[in-house]
Amino acid sequence: MNFPIPGLGLDQRKLDSVRAVPDSEEAEEGEEGQLLEPQAWRTYVERRTALREFLTSDLSPHLLKRHHARVELLQKCSYYLEVLPKHLALGDQNPLALPNTMLQFVDPWKFQRMKRVGTAQTKIQLLLLGDLLEQLDRGRAQLDTLLESPDPRPFLAGWGHVERRLSELAAVMDNFLAMMVPGRLHIKHRLVTDIGATKVPHIRLMLSTKMPVMFDRKESIAHQDWVSLRWFVTVQPAAPEQFELRFKLLEPRTQQECTQCGLIPVAACAFDVHNLLPNRAYKFTIKRAESYMLVYEPWRDSLTLHTKPAPTEGAVPCRWGLPIPPPTAPSDR
Repeated sequence: MNFPIPGLGLDQRKLDSVRAVPDSEEAEEGEEGQLLEPQAWRTYVERRTALREFLTSDLSPHLLKRHHARVELLQKCSYYLEVLPKHLALGDQNPLALPNTMLQFVDPWKFQRMKRVGTAQTKIQLLLLGDLLEQLDRGRAQLDTLLESPDPRPFLAGWGHVERRLSELAAVMDNFLAMMVPGRLHIKHRLVTDIGATKVPHIRLMLSTKMPVMFDRKESIAHQDWVSLRWFVTVQPAAPEQFELRFKLLEPRTQQECTQCGLIPVAACAFDVHNLLPNRAYKFTIKRAESYMLVYEPWRDSLTLHTKPAPTEGAVPCRWGLPIPPPTAPSDR
């Protein structure tokens, strides 16, 4: 049976065909050094070249690094339910059938149950993505070790296993890429209560993602008794969003200092927090405000800033940023 390997541009027949013919000097060196027949040596070089091509293209370290970054990003995203008519595509803004207008027909208790299903499905999907990525990492390490082996005999003898491993890793990569996008939720029971003669279109539930909210660490600055905070979302939403900003004094020293904390609703991507203590460390966290459609939000960005110390009494004044020398006592001369 032939196992096509997506992205390689080769299948088993191509793996058994000539991919790279070594020159006469390399062939002679291989024949003398490895004591292989010329045809066996050529087969070894061809298969080794095919394996190296797979490891440098479809399973390259750069590609795996990008996939790791994408999974880390997904683990920081917010996940929501989208209620859509079956004929309406995700993201469509058809004014005749907006999702919000359909919520009035959905049974609230059943919808809450589906939100729990969405939470479980999201968690499972993220765990599976991490597991598939580990399989790709281990598979590449195994094949790379085989490629670096100086003895061609085990390589040729185990080529059947290598072909199966290539096909398995190609299937793992396909599954990984297919799971990168949140999918449709399976609805076991009707969400719409029987409302008599009113005709309600069939609906579907989809999982959607929103990019994480992150502090701008260059623009967030601490002053003596206040801080200026800025944050952003990598993909700007179509409509303005509401955020929840939390702050807390780290290591309070008195009971009164324990009140140096709070939650602030913000309808922008910037806010200044005043009335802070000088020369103290504060922790700030930012997240989207709670939403009826939210099913899973595993992560929120945090930032620790240290306010500047208060000026000490009797400090030497400065002019143009340079200290002024203290006045000298008059000379007796």
